[in-house]
Amino acid sequence: MEIEEKVKIGGKELIISTGKIAKLAEGSCVVRYGDTVVLSSVSSSENLVEEINVLPLTVEYRERAYSAGKIPGGFFKREGRPRESEILTARLIDRSIRPLFPSNLMNEIQVMNFVLSFDLQNEADILGLLGTSCALSITSIPFKGPIGGVRVGKIKDEYLINPTLEQLEESTLDIVVVYSKYGVVMLEAGAKELKEDEILKAIDFAKEPAYELIRIQEELSKKLPKANKRYTFFNFDENLKNVLRENALQKFQEIEAIQDKKQRASEIQKVKEEVLQKVLPNFEDKEMEIKIQLDLIEAENVRNKIVEEGIRPDGRKPNEIREIKCEVGVLPRTHGSALFTRGQTQALVVTTLGTEEDAQILDDLEGESKKRYMLHYNFPPLATGEVKPVRGPGRREIGHGALAERALLAVIPPKESFPYTINVVSDILESNGSSSMATVCGGSLSLMDAGVPITRPVAGISIGLIKEKDKFVTLTDIAGVEDHYGDMDFKIAGTEVGITAIQMDLKIDGVSLEILEKALYQAKEARSIILNEMNKVILKPRESISPYAPKMLTLKVNPDRIKDVIGPGGKTIKGIVDETGVKIDIETDGMLHISGPDSKVVQRAADIIKSLTQEIEVGKIYLGKVKKIVDFGAFVEVYGQDGLIHISEIEDRRIRRVEDVLKEGDEVLVKVLEIDKLGRLKLSRKEALKSLSEIKKS
Repeated sequence: MEIEEKVKIGGKELIISTGKIAKLAEGSCVVRYGDTVVLSSVSSSENLVEEINVLPLTVEYRERAYSAGKIPGGFFKREGRPRESEILTARLIDRSIRPLFPSNLMNEIQVMNFVLSFDLQNEADILGLLGTSCALSITSIPFKGPIGGVRVGKIKDEYLINPTLEQLEESTLDIVVVYSKYGVVMLEAGAKELKEDEILKAIDFAKEPAYELIRIQEELSKKLPKANKRYTFFNFDENLKNVLRENALQKFQEIEAIQDKKQRASEIQKVKEEVLQKVLPNFEDKEMEIKIQLDLIEAENVRNKIVEEGIRPDGRKPNEIREIKCEVGVLPRTHGSALFTRGQTQALVVTTLGTEEDAQILDDLEGESKKRYMLHYNFPPLATGEVKPVRGPGRREIGHGALAERALLAVIPPKESFPYTINVVSDILESNGSSSMATVCGGSLSLMDAGVPITRPVAGISIGLIKEKDKFVTLTDIAGVEDHYGDMDFKIAGTEVGITAIQMDLKIDGVSLEILEKALYQAKEARSIILNEMNKVILKPRESISPYAPKMLTLKVNPDRIKDVIGPGGKTIKGIVDETGVKIDIETDGMLHISGPDSKVVQRAADIIKSLTQEIEVGKIYLGKVKKIVDFGAFVEVYGQDGLIHISEIEDRRIRRVEDVLKEGDEVLVKVLEIDKLGRLKLSRKEALKSLSEIKKS
């Protein structure tokens, strides 16, 4: 049964349809916006997961190269593992829908999204989000949706719904806002130092179109019969729960005062093991449930203490930040380094400067491009004192790195003023809450230590939430246990001027604007405190870059003169490189990036290139070099161009032979009399000498 719903969003028609393709999936739909089309599907299995404390949900998102009329690059010409941009979109969708499933669901659920057509104007990630919501809503899978999500941009004072890629280039804001029927359920944003009230206006601006998208999904869902599929839920034994509370609750309360993460975790684990051994003989087949129930009792204890008494596990007040320590220049041979410690969270962040050839080449649907600023986040097992296999970066590491990268992007200098490729690497050495925001702080310090002229330092903080019915408490600088047992992880980064990035994850079905407003201003207060501590260590970027970093210089020449720099068969540029030992990267717009081991050779190469590309003007005097003598005059090279001095223009008297005055290799002053249509120079030594004589007399 084919069904279609249409709605105007952001001035353009959005179409959601189902019943035509992928009909064997439990639920599937196609979303179209402009000429961008995404297929979303959802399936659930009969298999039940054994780990009942983890929701068995996986979300995938893939961009087919054919959607933009492209053939994949590389040797195999086959699309392989997802790119980072695809992983980030899958995470965005996952974080939007995960809070809306029952926590005790045991059936596996898989969501698949494929970009089938891309018009190079309208982003596909929002369509994947909507398609996923719709596909879930037309099934009998227990899902508290649908959800509505839009992207909001801001150009000058105007907010835009689902701006085009071209508009996003001009926009000072790029925020994805996702609403459920219960409030805001997910936020993801990058901004150019916007105020808190501007962010709140954007979130509120998204509400009406988001709810309109929820409405049309509900309309579509009503027109379809739902399969009567049965799902399995884990049901807890109330008798067991009461027995565990009697044996564990008081002991947990006594341990809560321990502030050290490792010691606290060790003591909690001891209690859990003791209670398990005591209770298990009477509940032999429920070992897994006992462990889960004990975890829930611990969570209940932590949450009640915070909501009812305002007491956090480590004794802090709700708006209190843990002790902060900052250091820069901690490594001797790196270009810039910093160690940022907040409580028991520690990030070692290193900045490395490279040349144009170090930039990352991206091959996305929009086309091939170069990325000159990169931030990579690593989370080794030592950060939590655990023993685990060490593999490549997972989705979490990619997501945290992307957030920190976006947070610092607003202050990174443009290529025109700082031509270096910038690579920031964060290694988390200790983790007890919000290591991504520690990366932002350490990254800012590291960049300044490297001499990167960022406009302002950036700091980040995470705000948590404990909500019980009508009561709620927002928590500044959440520790690991508060993140684990809390309802929200709201990461907010920015400068003293405004916000540069935000990311909100929830474990509940939505939050109000009131909660978001309180969290944003609480974060602003905390950000100011952190920036003050960072400023005590390094107030502004160092005036010069590390002696171990390559030296670079950028020149702008007329694109028509690039051929003069390259020379026939590359002879000229090869000669410059052989003479100076530099690297030269040339762009089609006439930008030249020269890099070398020291400033002297870089400047020497720049001077040579300037001489080759100098624009010659009629009436001006230049110093040229005699290249060839002929009977009727001399050919002279001026800034890489050959010109002729006729024999009559060599002296202010008649001469019989050119060789009587000039010889090959002589440097001679000449005045440009004319440049013909072919660019040939007509020169005069006689007029140059006359002009110099008049200058001396005056």
